Amino acid sequence: MINIDFLSLLGYFASIVIAISMTMSSIVKFRIINLIGATTFSIYGFLIGAIPVGILNAFIASVDLYFLNSIYSQKDVFETLEVRNDNRYLIRFLEFHNKDIQKYFPGFVYKPEINTYSFLILRNMSVAGVFLAHNAEDNVLCVGLDYVTPEYRDFKNGRYIYKRLVNRFVGLGFKKVISPAWSKEYVKYLEKLGFKKVNEKYLEMLL
Repeated sequence: MINIDFLSLLGYFASIVIAISMTMSSIVKFRIINLIGATTFSIYGFLIGAIPVGILNAFIASVDLYFLNSIYSQKDVFETLEVRNDNRYLIRFLEFHNKDIQKYFPGFVYKPEINTYSFLILRNMSVAGVFLAHNAEDNVLCVGLDYVTPEYRDFKNGRYIYKRLVNRFVGLGFKKVISPAWSKEYVKYLEKLGFKKVNEKYLEMLL
Protein backbone atom coordinates (compact mmCIF):
# COMPACT_ATOMS: atom_id res chain seq x y z
CA MET A 1 0.00 0.00 0.00
CA ILE A 2 1.33 3.43 -0.93
CA ASN A 3 2.21 5.65 2.03
CA ILE A 4 -0.26 8.57 2.23
CA ASP A 5 2.52 10.93 3.33
CA PHE A 6 4.38 10.20 0.12
CA LEU A 7 1.29 11.00 -1.94
CA SER A 8 0.81 14.29 -0.09
CA LEU A 9 4.41 15.28 -0.70
CA LEU A 10 4.08 14.35 -4.36
CA GLY A 11 1.01 16.57 -4.68
CA TYR A 12 2.68 19.48 -2.90
CA PHE A 13 5.80 19.10 -5.05
CA ALA A 14 3.76 19.13 -8.26
CA SER A 15 1.82 22.21 -7.12
CA ILE A 16 5.01 24.10 -6.22
CA VAL A 17 6.70 23.24 -9.53
CA ILE A 18 3.66 24.41 -11.53
CA ALA A 19 3.54 27.62 -9.47
CA ILE A 20 7.24 28.24 -10.17
CA SER A 21 6.68 27.70 -13.89
CA MET A 22 4.16 30.55 -13.88
CA THR A 23 6.90 32.97 -12.78
CA MET A 24 9.14 32.21 -15.76
CA SER A 25 9.44 35.00 -18.34
CA SER A 26 11.24 32.69 -20.78
CA ILE A 27 8.73 30.57 -22.71
CA VAL A 28 11.25 27.71 -22.93
CA LYS A 29 11.83 27.63 -19.16
CA PHE A 30 8.08 27.89 -18.60
CA ARG A 31 7.37 24.89 -20.85
CA ILE A 32 10.13 22.74 -19.33
CA ILE A 33 9.22 23.44 -15.70
CA ASN A 34 5.49 23.22 -16.40
CA LEU A 35 6.08 19.86 -18.12
CA ILE A 36 7.74 18.52 -14.96
CA GLY A 37 4.94 19.83 -12.78
CA ALA A 38 2.11 18.58 -15.00
CA THR A 39 3.69 15.13 -15.37
CA THR A 40 4.10 14.84 -11.61
CA PHE A 41 0.55 16.05 -11.02
CA SER A 42 -0.76 13.55 -13.57
CA ILE A 43 0.99 10.69 -11.75
CA TYR A 44 -0.34 12.02 -8.45
CA GLY A 45 -3.89 12.16 -9.83
CA PHE A 46 -3.82 8.58 -11.07
CA LEU A 47 -2.26 7.30 -7.82
CA ILE A 48 -4.99 8.82 -5.63
CA GLY A 49 -7.72 7.72 -8.01
CA ALA A 50 -8.56 11.24 -9.25
CA ILE A 51 -8.78 10.20 -12.88
CA PRO A 52 -9.90 13.64 -14.23
CA VAL A 53 -6.87 15.27 -12.55
CA GLY A 54 -4.55 12.64 -14.02
CA ILE A 55 -6.02 12.97 -17.53
CA LEU A 56 -6.06 16.78 -17.50
CA ASN A 57 -2.43 17.07 -16.42
CA ALA A 58 -1.35 14.36 -18.85
CA PHE A 59 -2.94 16.51 -21.57
CA ILE A 60 -1.12 19.64 -20.30
CA ALA A 61 2.18 17.72 -20.28
CA SER A 62 1.58 16.58 -23.88
CA VAL A 63 0.89 20.19 -24.91
CA ASP A 64 4.17 21.28 -23.27
CA LEU A 65 6.01 18.51 -25.12
CA TYR A 66 4.43 19.57 -28.41
CA PHE A 67 5.48 23.20 -28.05
CA LEU A 68 8.98 22.31 -26.80
CA ASN A 69 9.44 20.10 -29.84
CA SER A 70 8.24 22.96 -32.07
CA ILE A 71 10.63 25.40 -30.39
CA TYR A 72 13.70 23.17 -30.65
CA SER A 73 12.95 21.98 -34.18
CA GLN A 74 12.17 25.46 -35.48
CA LYS A 75 14.85 26.92 -37.72
CA ASP A 76 15.20 30.50 -36.52
CA VAL A 77 16.51 33.15 -38.87
CA PHE A 78 19.10 35.34 -37.16
CA GLU A 79 20.53 38.58 -38.47
CA THR A 80 22.77 41.28 -37.07
CA LEU A 81 21.92 44.85 -37.89
CA GLU A 82 24.74 47.27 -37.20
CA VAL A 83 23.58 50.73 -36.14
CA ARG A 84 25.20 54.00 -35.15
CA ASN A 85 26.01 54.50 -31.48
CA ASP A 86 23.46 57.35 -31.35
CA ASN A 87 20.70 55.41 -33.11
CA ARG A 88 17.38 56.55 -31.65
CA TYR A 89 15.83 53.07 -31.67
CA LEU A 90 18.87 51.61 -29.89
CA ILE A 91 18.72 54.27 -27.17
CA ARG A 92 14.95 53.83 -26.74
CA PHE A 93 15.36 50.03 -26.60
CA LEU A 94 17.94 50.35 -23.81
CA GLU A 95 15.70 52.77 -21.91
CA PHE A 96 12.65 50.54 -22.25
CA HIS A 97 14.48 47.41 -21.04
CA ASN A 98 16.65 49.19 -18.46
CA LYS A 99 14.97 47.60 -15.42
CA ASP A 100 15.60 44.10 -16.76
CA ILE A 101 19.10 45.04 -17.96
CA GLN A 102 20.02 46.16 -14.44
CA LYS A 103 19.18 42.69 -13.07
CA TYR A 104 21.97 41.09 -15.10
CA PHE A 105 24.20 44.13 -15.72
CA PRO A 106 23.92 46.10 -12.44
CA GLY A 107 25.16 49.63 -12.81
CA PHE A 108 25.20 49.56 -16.61
CA VAL A 109 25.02 53.02 -18.16
CA TYR A 110 25.07 53.47 -21.91
CA LYS A 111 27.94 55.70 -23.04
CA PRO A 112 27.68 56.31 -26.78
CA GLU A 113 31.02 58.11 -26.85
CA ILE A 114 32.98 54.93 -26.00
CA ASN A 115 30.76 52.48 -27.87
CA THR A 116 32.59 51.35 -31.03
CA TYR A 117 30.28 48.62 -32.28
CA SER A 118 26.49 48.51 -31.92
CA PHE A 119 24.34 45.65 -33.17
CA LEU A 120 20.65 44.89 -32.94
CA ILE A 121 20.21 41.11 -32.94
CA LEU A 122 17.21 40.14 -35.05
CA ARG A 123 15.48 36.80 -34.65
CA ASN A 124 12.86 36.10 -37.28
CA MET A 125 12.92 39.87 -37.90
CA SER A 126 12.05 40.70 -34.28
CA VAL A 127 14.62 42.55 -32.16
CA ALA A 128 15.74 39.88 -29.69
CA GLY A 129 18.67 41.70 -28.15
CA VAL A 130 21.54 44.16 -28.33
CA PHE A 131 25.28 43.62 -28.56
CA LEU A 132 27.60 46.54 -27.74
CA ALA A 133 31.40 46.49 -27.72
CA HIS A 134 34.40 48.79 -27.81
CA ASN A 135 38.15 48.69 -28.31
CA ALA A 136 39.72 48.00 -24.91
CA GLU A 137 43.30 48.07 -26.18
CA ASP A 138 45.29 46.78 -29.14
CA ASN A 139 43.74 43.55 -30.45
CA VAL A 140 41.33 43.34 -27.48
CA LEU A 141 37.58 43.82 -27.78
CA CYS A 142 35.53 44.54 -24.64
CA VAL A 143 31.85 43.60 -24.56
CA GLY A 144 29.88 46.48 -23.11
CA LEU A 145 26.50 44.77 -23.21
CA ASP A 146 25.17 41.47 -24.51
CA TYR A 147 21.50 41.68 -23.61
CA VAL A 148 18.71 39.37 -24.72
CA THR A 149 15.03 40.03 -24.03
CA PRO A 150 13.37 37.50 -21.66
CA GLU A 151 11.34 35.68 -24.32
CA TYR A 152 14.47 34.84 -26.33
CA ARG A 153 16.72 33.81 -23.45
CA ASP A 154 17.63 30.28 -24.59
CA PHE A 155 21.33 30.66 -25.57
CA LYS A 156 20.61 30.53 -29.31
CA ASN A 157 21.25 34.28 -29.49
CA GLY A 158 24.60 33.98 -27.72
CA ARG A 159 25.80 31.14 -29.91
CA TYR A 160 24.80 33.07 -33.02
CA ILE A 161 26.50 36.28 -31.89
CA TYR A 162 29.82 34.68 -31.01
CA LYS A 163 29.82 32.55 -34.14
CA ARG A 164 28.79 35.26 -36.59
CA LEU A 165 30.44 38.35 -35.13
CA VAL A 166 33.66 36.68 -34.03
CA ASN A 167 34.60 36.11 -37.67
CA ARG A 168 34.15 39.78 -38.32
CA PHE A 169 36.19 40.83 -35.29
CA VAL A 170 38.98 38.43 -36.24
CA GLY A 171 39.03 40.10 -39.64
CA LEU A 172 39.43 43.45 -37.90
CA GLY A 173 42.53 42.16 -36.10
CA PHE A 174 41.16 41.35 -32.66
CA LYS A 175 42.85 38.47 -30.84
CA LYS A 176 40.75 38.38 -27.68
CA VAL A 177 37.30 39.30 -26.35
CA ILE A 178 36.90 40.31 -22.72
CA SER A 179 33.77 41.00 -20.71
CA PRO A 180 33.09 42.28 -17.20
CA ALA A 181 31.61 39.70 -14.81
CA TRP A 182 28.44 41.71 -14.36
CA SER A 183 26.50 39.06 -12.40
CA LYS A 184 26.56 35.36 -11.51
CA GLU A 185 23.91 34.61 -14.13
CA TYR A 186 25.86 36.44 -16.81
CA VAL A 187 29.09 34.66 -15.85
CA LYS A 188 27.37 31.27 -16.25
CA TYR A 189 26.08 32.40 -19.65
CA LEU A 190 29.56 33.44 -20.82
CA GLU A 191 31.18 30.25 -19.56
CA LYS A 192 28.69 28.20 -21.59
CA LEU A 193 29.79 30.20 -24.64
CA GLY A 194 33.48 29.43 -24.07
CA PHE A 195 34.69 32.33 -21.92
CA LYS A 196 37.19 31.68 -19.13
CA LYS A 197 37.55 33.60 -15.89
CA VAL A 198 40.62 35.84 -15.69
CA ASN A 199 39.76 37.10 -12.21
CA GLU A 200 36.65 38.04 -10.24
CA LYS A 201 36.03 41.05 -12.48
CA TYR A 202 36.65 39.79 -16.01
CA LEU A 203 36.28 36.85 -18.35
CA GLU A 204 38.00 36.35 -21.69
CA MET A 205 37.76 34.33 -24.86
CA LEU A 206 40.61 33.95 -27.33
CA LEU A 207 39.65 34.36 -30.98
